[in-house]
Amino acid sequence: MDFRAEHRFAAAPIVVAAVLRDPAFHTALDLPDLGRPEVLAADEHGLRLRYAWTGDLDPIARRLLGDRPLTWIQEMRLDPETLAGTLTFAAEADPDRLNGDARVAITAEGTGAVRRITGRLRVRVPLVGSAAERRILPGLLRRLDVEAAAVSARLADD
Repeated sequence: MDFRAEHRFAAAPIVVAAVLRDPAFHTALDLPDLGRPEVLAADEHGLRLRYAWTGDLDPIARRLLGDRPLTWIQEMRLDPETLAGTLTFAAEADPDRLNGDARVAITAEGTGAVRRITGRLRVRVPLVGSAAERRILPGLLRRLDVEAAAVSARLADD
């Protein structure tokens, strides 16, 4: 299922990108239904994080997971010069079943910046995949909105 998100910030694109690449920002951020992430890698190009689901799970999802926890790996990569790159995520236990990818661009707009994300979420489970995508996508978009609000708050504090 395709998705888009757009967030505006009152700071230069390079400053927004620096916050989004900061491991300390992510490990202090409370996102709905998620534990704080474990940082797997971080450099000037981005981050690789492991998240664990802490919210309630749909009965179908619980049946598919069995006793395993739902964790996934999320990676954001940005070119330090163009501030364009990718966002990828995949279930750690079964990345072929639940995954997604997106193009990310942070560009100047007026006196601030805008982050545009255009991507696709995939749940590859026969019979229920498209229904699962429709249930998962609103939460994914809500977490991106919460992240953006936290970036704005951090920029206001600096």
